[in-house]
Amino acid sequence: MADTTETTPGWLAPEELETTRGRMPILYVEAVPVRVDETGEVTQVGLLLRIGPDGTVSRTLVSGRVLHHERIRDALLRHLEKDLGPVALPRIPASLQPFTVAEYFPTLGITEFHDPRQHAVSLAYVVPVSGDCRPRQDALDLVWFSPEEASSPLVQTDMPGGQGVLLKRALAHIGRLG
Repeated sequence: MADTTETTPGWLAPEELETTRGRMPILYVEAVPVRVDETGEVTQVGLLLRIGPDGTVSRTLVSGRVLHHERIRDALLRHLEKDLGPVALPRIPASLQPFTVAEYFPTLGITEFHDPRQHAVSLAYVVPVSGDCRPRQDALDLVWFSPEEASSPLVQTDMPGGQGVLLKRALAHIGRLG
């Protein structure tokens, strides 16, 4: 029996997470934050600016693990709030059907998606946000792009691990791939 009490249910200790990542896929959610006009047309796409563990600066989507016994809807809300701030006012879709499922592998070339830490399966969503977005946690900034700018090679090359591919799939899903 452990001497410590778990105060955050669903989280693994760092060494447990490392072991688990080496043995089984981990479930993630990813969100493409968007601004929409009064007709529901996407006018802007938000990308986070982050510094990676190796010091490189990149653009990323909102993403994170789904905890044990956590609903997908709750995981999306938690990660959107964590990355965009408490008053981003995301509108989670009524249907939680993702626009795609991305499978990340630690080995390059199996799919377009790569995560050197693990095999991860990610449910990806386009989520309109209407509030004030102020990046938190490890995000440096949130930059809004037009859909055309977001699909440009310049932006795509700044997105690691295949997230640029995921962004293009999101833009195609909403009919805004330029």
